[in-house]
Amino acid sequence: MVKITYVQPDGAEKTVDVPTGHSVMEGAMKNGVVGFIAECGGACSCATCHGYIDDKWLEIVGKAQDDEADMLEFAEGVQPNSRLACQVEVHEALEGMIVRIAEEQA
Repeated sequence: MVKITYVQPDGAEKTVDVPTGHSVMEGAMKNGVVGFIAECGGACSCATCHGYIDDKWLEIVGKAQDDEADMLEFAEGVQPNSRLACQVEVHEALEGMIVRIAEEQA
């Protein structure tokens, strides 16, 4: 399990344990984190799990590529650290990662 902290636009935080191999979105959904709508269920086809990866982990996670980058074109408030939470796989190196939920998601 990897501890990930999800931060709401109002600053409220919730830290949860997410199994390795799951996506950041799955971790949020299975632990009652509010904010990700996840209409497509993780298929990278809706951009309703838009979030911001804290700078400390951005290099480890990497920037959006290919289909994900295309989907982010439809999201509001895109920043250089924007990612779709369904496309970020949880692994041990992400222990303590902070993900900020995009305001339009909350």
